[in-house]
Amino acid sequence: MEKIESNLQIIKKLMFKLLPIQILLAMIGAINGIVSGYFASNFVGYQSMSAIGLYGPIATLIGSLAFLFSGGSAIICGKYLGRNDKEKLQEVFSLDMLVSFIASIVMIVIFVGLILFGGAKLFTSDEVLQPLFGKYLAGQAVGLIPTFIGGQLPVFLSMENKSRRTFVSSLVYIVANLVLNYLFVTVLGMEELGLALASSLGMWVYTLVLAQYYFTKGSLLKFTFKKLNWSRCKEIVRIGFPGSATYIYQAGRGLIVNKLLEIHTGSIGLSAFASANNLLGVFWAIPSGMAAVSRLLMSISVGEEDRHSLVDIMRVMFRYYVPLMCAIDVVIILFASPLAGFYFFDPASEVHQLTANCLRILPLCMPLSLILLNFLNFGQAFDKQVYVNTLSVIDGIVDVAVFSFLLIGPFGVNGVCIANVLNGVVTTLYIIGYAWFMNKRMPKSVEDLMVIPDNFGAKKEDRLDFSVKTIEEVLEVSRRVQNFCLERGIDAKKAYLAGLAMEEMAGNIVEHGFIKDKKKHSIDIRVVNGSEDVILRLKDDCIPFDPKERSKITANDDPTKNIGIRMIYKIMKDVNYQNLLGLNVLTVRI
Repeated sequence: MEKIESNLQIIKKLMFKLLPIQILLAMIGAINGIVSGYFASNFVGYQSMSAIGLYGPIATLIGSLAFLFSGGSAIICGKYLGRNDKEKLQEVFSLDMLVSFIASIVMIVIFVGLILFGGAKLFTSDEVLQPLFGKYLAGQAVGLIPTFIGGQLPVFLSMENKSRRTFVSSLVYIVANLVLNYLFVTVLGMEELGLALASSLGMWVYTLVLAQYYFTKGSLLKFTFKKLNWSRCKEIVRIGFPGSATYIYQAGRGLIVNKLLEIHTGSIGLSAFASANNLLGVFWAIPSGMAAVSRLLMSISVGEEDRHSLVDIMRVMFRYYVPLMCAIDVVIILFASPLAGFYFFDPASEVHQLTANCLRILPLCMPLSLILLNFLNFGQAFDKQVYVNTLSVIDGIVDVAVFSFLLIGPFGVNGVCIANVLNGVVTTLYIIGYAWFMNKRMPKSVEDLMVIPDNFGAKKEDRLDFSVKTIEEVLEVSRRVQNFCLERGIDAKKAYLAGLAMEEMAGNIVEHGFIKDKKKHSIDIRVVNGSEDVILRLKDDCIPFDPKERSKITANDDPTKNIGIRMIYKIMKDVNYQNLLGLNVLTVRI
């Protein structure tokens, strides 16, 4: 339990450390929606909210295509990061940028075609809404390139521990969007075109701030046309599609729901549902950010074949993320009416009441959606195509479309909201049912629920896991590692070297890392008896500490300093240091 809880706490700290940036990143589109909705409802008219609502499924489709590339690239790059394969990491980065740019050009051509040939008729039969929607579509076309490219860069910045740039870019985007909306809508009176242009130009600013880092010398990754393996595009699409498919299906679902709302509730119902979704977009960024953190960490764990960390990521989700999401839901429900008043000031108006009701029902599906997203991430990481695609179809279109069709007649807009909650219940039951079927018994633990392949990672009898928190515990490292090796028939020399290496490295981490701040730290040690090598791994959450660089520096000053580290680098078969998302990971092979 010592090792399990220690590793769990490190994973927990890392997941909450990465969470704010990922939430902010997911929130960008939502903040744009709220700003646009505010200016639309208060300075243009509620029918402009209907135009924004009609664009919602298209925005979801575009987001799903951008996510197709970023999601697939993130999982592939996470595995290469875990294996320290920088050449392939560079290749995937360049390929992802190029393919995303090509996709954005294709979408611009489609948008221009819709605008020139009256494509608004495909989305609404309301002749009043058609020209409004056409203008909004034209403004959005301007921002398609940065939408695609800007959706890729934060993933790679996180891998280089440059998430702060994403934070700065997001703040710049929010300010730019507000200023441009005020200028285009309030001052220049550009109405729907101004709403869309403000969003598009703000996205250009956001993307340029992100991209500037990749033109500096400090960037690990550089865009290049050299050595591009185009066949890897298939791998990006294949791995990214299941996660992206959920959003593609949701785009189709949005078109169906919009049509049902237009038929059964008219433009008021459509406006209320669009307004509620825009407001909830800020809160939806929280489970989306949580899922983004899990996806990145899961892909690295798969690359390292670290079964414990993989399970701990899911444990953190159930123990901490889900309860936090439930608490946020309670707040949203309690403040439903004031939130609706952000768009519609009169609490007695029908559109205000309908929006408030949506805000009381829709949040109930958020915790269930968080569980779904994490299991989709897990399925993608292990390439479980049938499992992930089935979940994506159920969640993306089948459940909500069917339940909405059945419930919108008797319950109106509320029926569509209830359909979303029922969808979450069905997908959760599918996850449990799948685990029950695969395990031939009811799942009793998180690991049972995940159904991790039996051949993934080292067997329990072939690995040793424990933690070190004090200098006194360091003195026991050599004995524990040496005994583990000897008990498994490893020759005495290898066993001695393994114990010596781990004690020396652990001692240096405690000596140089633990004292740098007032935080509590621990070192997670793993020893694996591989088929050819003994693999030793240390993981800690201290400041970045590369023992090889330290040995080079001290060797010139005093040959007696850190002699243990320098000796280890000479006698070991392979010593590899990485700083992964703020964690020091040292892997030694004997």
